[in-house]
Amino acid sequence: MRFFEGIFSTPRWRALWAAQLGFLLDAMDVLLYVFALASLRQEFGWTNAQAGLAASATLLASAAGGVAAGFLSDRIGRRQTLIYTILLYSLASAGTATSRGLADLVFWRALVGLGLGGEWSAGATLVAEWWPAEHRAKAASFMQSGWALGYMAAAGVTALILPRFGWRALFLVGVLPALLTLYIRRKVEEPQVWREQRARTPWNAIFRPPHLRFTVLATTLATSVLFAYWGLFTWLPGFLSLPASEGGAGMTIVRTSGFVFAVQAGAFAGYLCFGVLADRFGRRPAFAFYVLAAALLTPLYGMAPRHWPELLFWMGPLIGFFGTGFFSLFGAMLAELYPTAVRGAGQGFAYNFGRGLSALAPVLVGALADRQGVGAALAVNSGFFLAAAALVFLLPETKNTDLAFPRAVPVRGGSGPPR
Repeated sequence: MRFFEGIFSTPRWRALWAAQLGFLLDAMDVLLYVFALASLRQEFGWTNAQAGLAASATLLASAAGGVAAGFLSDRIGRRQTLIYTILLYSLASAGTATSRGLADLVFWRALVGLGLGGEWSAGATLVAEWWPAEHRAKAASFMQSGWALGYMAAAGVTALILPRFGWRALFLVGVLPALLTLYIRRKVEEPQVWREQRARTPWNAIFRPPHLRFTVLATTLATSVLFAYWGLFTWLPGFLSLPASEGGAGMTIVRTSGFVFAVQAGAFAGYLCFGVLADRFGRRPAFAFYVLAAALLTPLYGMAPRHWPELLFWMGPLIGFFGTGFFSLFGAMLAELYPTAVRGAGQGFAYNFGRGLSALAPVLVGALADRQGVGAALAVNSGFFLAAAALVFLLPETKNTDLAFPRAVPVRGGSGPPR
């Protein structure tokens, strides 16, 4: 299969490996907090809403980091921006271990968020520009699958370290991704299309016609699904480990980690399958199929009978598959909506501004959980999945768009965005 040619040697694969590993380790650092929530609540005496505040701070900061990194990558390059963002979230994750209360924790998690948003913006644009139209969604899906692997890594590290050494030792592990920057500096190259066409368009072109419409619609779409995702997955481990009397599933932290592995195994498969479907049938139908299934599964999972843990286990991979796999859309479609000179800015703004607006999700779900239980609160996210299924059809189908031109054009029958 041509997609796998030169899997360890060609420049496009080296860029893809770097972006995927960066996103994997990024996810691990961000999600260590999710798994440490119960321990932090117990030590500091926080409510669910207070515990959600640090998660929301991470998301808000990730919006700023993603937007800034997108603009920066258009100026200094995708690779260099990727290095800076990985260093930032690695050092900030280790800094979390020094927290003495909510204010300290919010500060460090905000810095982690800056790196999270920035890493995605730089990495997704790097991958999109290195890969040809017929394989771009598959490459974006491969990169995005790093999130599922990072989620599983966070679960495994938590099960190994948290019960034995506590949450401070857990966050110290987060400094390890900094080593990845050594590989990126030596092996990863800037895409040729960026070297040839950088900085030929004003940075604010994404807020003017003809790009303004794409920016508004793509940002609204990203907001909807990111709200649903963070509202669901920030609290999923807590839902599994919370006592049944408080609306949870009443599992131990080790068993919760096992369930999370099942969910993220499904997510990993969901990412990869999305790329195949999107390259074959188009970005929009593949995305709508995923989010409609997620809208149906989310309330069923939240309301599942607590005395049937096997049902939760078997539904978990489906939640992961459909509830996260659709994110591969953004790595491919957003890149295909904008010309090279503002591709990082457009991709970074639309996705990460939406992430910032979605920062309300952990607090909202936490507040609802305090009143109605976590299971019932999770069901709220279905409405946002349903909205996304409609919103995606307001954007043009970008399948088979060639990025090698200043104004990206469709090839072999793809419709592409109007230019």
